[in-house]
Amino acid sequence: MEKLKIGNVVLENNLVLAPMAGVCDLPFRILCKEQGAGLLCMEMVSAKGIYYRSKNTEKLLTTAPEERPVSLQLFGADPDIMSEMAKRIEERPFDILDINMGCPVPKVVNNGEGSALMKQPRLVYEIVSKMVKAVHKPVTVKIRKGFDEEHINAVEIARIAEEAGAAAVAVHGRTREQYYAGKADWDIIRQVKEAVSIPVLGNGDLLSGEDVEAMKKQTGCDGFMIGRGAQGNPWIFRQILYYLEIGTILQKPDVQEVVEMILRHARNQIAWKGEIMGIREMRKHAAWYTSGYKNSAKLRGRINEVESYQELEELFRKVLQKPEL
Repeated sequence: MEKLKIGNVVLENNLVLAPMAGVCDLPFRILCKEQGAGLLCMEMVSAKGIYYRSKNTEKLLTTAPEERPVSLQLFGADPDIMSEMAKRIEERPFDILDINMGCPVPKVVNNGEGSALMKQPRLVYEIVSKMVKAVHKPVTVKIRKGFDEEHINAVEIARIAEEAGAAAVAVHGRTREQYYAGKADWDIIRQVKEAVSIPVLGNGDLLSGEDVEAMKKQTGCDGFMIGRGAQGNPWIFRQILYYLEIGTILQKPDVQEVVEMILRHARNQIAWKGEIMGIREMRKHAAWYTSGYKNSAKLRGRINEVESYQELEELFRKVLQKPEL
């Protein structure tokens, strides 16, 4: 498997867990690391949240030694606040600092942040250049194809990011207008790769080793950022690595392995967030883990009624006694 160098950080392989709000918390990242992810991206963190010393933001900034290398993603639209907060947190144990220019959520976009930044190329340059000057760690940028179909400017924004000193750029092949619907446009990733000399990470519709191989062939990109394909499937990194090395598809985990992963994930979530919040968070994860198996829709209904770890464990021990997945 190819290693990937981003600035002065060398990754063991070029498979990257994409930053996903409400998904890529510490417990989930560690599971993905164990399954072979070369780089883990944290949930996006508000630069203003750091500025105002928000308790919720502090939790998002926490990392563990066993997950490194890890990328911390900031979002914001004020170049001074972004650069000053980058400098404030630089001594924390993360390896790469990423700038979010892809989030499509209205409350972020309406503040001129996330994917809204793609409409302001000059501001993009100012934010990236100030952050690069403020810290010694590599600064990267995550962008989309464009804001909408009338404004496809990923190539322009990637060139600006490179000129401003970015060490790499990740490209999601959808516009903000698309959110996560429709098919990702991998050709825009190819265009960005041909336009810049810094590493380019391709993002969008990567669900298997075959997809990664196809994206590599079509785009020539340097790395592969996996988002929704990892939801309920931290094994995806192991599966892709196996396919690329051996050339055959690794079988899905059996019911026993899935159940053990769910329960371990739940224990880690509870240790991290307390039982009430941990179990609530696990409902969506457990639904993802069991998606696609026999009778999974019925099981998801029961998962959503679970209120404690004991109830979750009892539910899945019954599944093991009479496998319905």
